Amino acid sequence: MDLNSLRQFLVVARLEHLSRAADELRVAQPSLSRTIARLEGELGAPLFDRGGRLRLNETGRIFRAHVERSLGELDAGRRAVAEAVGGGTGTVRLASETFLTLTAPLAAYKRDHPAVEIALHWSPAEDMARRLRAQDVDLCVASQSLHADGLESARLFTDAVGVGTPLDHPLAGRTSVRIAELLDEPFVTAREGHWLRRLLDRLFAAHGRTPRIVCEGDEPSVIAELISAGLGIGLVPGIARRAATRVPGAWIAVDDPDCRRDVTLYWAADAHLSAAARRMRAALTDWDWGAGR
Repeated sequence: MDLNSLRQFLVVARLEHLSRAADELRVAQPSLSRTIARLEGELGAPLFDRGGRLRLNETGRIFRAHVERSLGELDAGRRAVAEAVGGGTGTVRLASETFLTLTAPLAAYKRDHPAVEIALHWSPAEDMARRLRAQDVDLCVASQSLHADGLESARLFTDAVGVGTPLDHPLAGRTSVRIAELLDEPFVTAREGHWLRRLLDRLFAAHGRTPRIVCEGDEPSVIAELISAGLGIGLVPGIARRAATRVPGAWIAVDDPDCRRDVTLYWAADAHLSAAARRMRAALTDWDWGAGR
């Protein structure tokens, strides 16, 4: 059971598709199939269900958790040695749903620690706990709560979320608006699972309704452009109003205490954080988010 086989298993487990996994790994699909079959033979149990589409089964999920932890510890050991040899410079790996919020503190950290390599990973919130426990990343910043054991956290800031509209929208001149006034409006928003979409669904569910979504996407800048173009309205975090690339449009406060996001930093409780990662954690938690410094 060599390390290469275990790493290949993790890719197949993530994609649940042999040909796509083979393409990502740049190996022949028959060779990858034999690797998975050999692992299953050594374990004495199938790791995937093969009825129609390849699916990781319960045994596979158990094995994946152990493989992730084992390889994570090995990689942590390599990084610790590299850090010791390199005089404490090292690497810090940070995952987030969006990096727009983090641009200023990341720039300041890089100025203060130019020799540290910063590896940024986009990650949906539902993958963050697993990635932290597997030591695939050191730190995660999420705009929604991560409900998982083995994590520690520090709240960075609370951001009011308002409604963005085109400049010529009937609501554009308002200083505030109630959710009840938005129930029949068309919305441009993020895809399911994103914190913005979950907030929108939760606010509407409190009124026994579901939002009328006319467009959904992954990129905040595109969502803002579509709102500005008049395709619909949408929830927009307050911090986005200070972005240099802000598109024309109105931002209206929502008269609802739940229309906000709590931006939180997470790390694995039992993981070894490099000096670079510890400094990044301190930089983010000490950052003056209200003043932007």
